[in-house]
Amino acid sequence: MIRVMVVEDDPHNALLFRKLLERRGGCDVTVTECAEELFEKVASGAVDLIIMDVSLANTTWEGAPVNGIDLCRMLKSSATMARVPVMLATAHAMRGDAEAFVKRSGADGYVSKPILDHGAFVAEVQAMARKAA
Repeated sequence: MIRVMVVEDDPHNALLFRKLLERRGGCDVTVTECAEELFEKVASGAVDLIIMDVSLANTTWEGAPVNGIDLCRMLKSSATMARVPVMLATAHAMRGDAEAFVKRSGADGYVSKPILDHGAFVAEVQAMARKAA
């Protein structure tokens, strides 16, 4: 079973990710917006893939506000945590945004919200997790 951590501050989006990935993908899903919980779970090996909201209005690390780009860069700069694929998720879906966000963050992929093709999204998550295994 693929273990997915969703880092999302919007409860509606978090619920959608959880339902899609659990029901359609058979994934074990944990939702958080806490940077400490993210790093703890990833470091312990309890996460196969991360879906990371870009904005994260309420998330902090060591007392300072951070967004999904910052958290992804921190994960990817750690030799032990960089192996876990990160898929950025954002409503900022203008032409060129995907490439710019992936380049700035070091993420492995990108999905725009709202997710319109649920089947394709679940298949992409599964493929990304299997490739990293």
